[in-house]
Amino acid sequence: MKIHDYVCEKFEEHLQFEFERFSNNNEPKLTDQEIITIYLFVMNHQGTFKMNKVHQFASEYLLSWFPDLGSYQVFNQRINRLSNVMNTFEGMLLTEFTPKECSTKFSVIDSMPIVTCSGKRSGKVAPDITNRGYCAIKSMYTHYT
Repeated sequence: MKIHDYVCEKFEEHLQFEFERFSNNNEPKLTDQEIITIYLFVMNHQGTFKMNKVHQFASEYLLSWFPDLGSYQVFNQRINRLSNVMNTFEGMLLTEFTPKECSTKFSVIDSMPIVTCSGKRSGKVAPDITNRGYCAIKSMYTHYT
């Protein structure tokens, strides 16, 4: 499996220094590399980002590859503990796989207005950063960020 090999390679090079275990269980049966592999594979294969769906798919279809998967609670706790590793890994992926034609100087940010109150009232939530405007889709005036 290419994803697992790639994760193991990057883990040995850099990622192992992002997370250190300080418990008696410093060598669990299901490795951190396998947790990251399951997470990335299911997100890529199924397009799901909810942790319970990731674990459910893994327990139904990937149990032969990862027999020590364990419960959802343990899986969720382990992936949450690897947040620093995932942040570093994400940066490595973006650096390594950024297309050459992409600019590193500019970014495009898609904004989504967050409605703080309806247009009938005066905006009291964060008045210094909100605007009053008309939402054509909902046919209403709103205060939004």
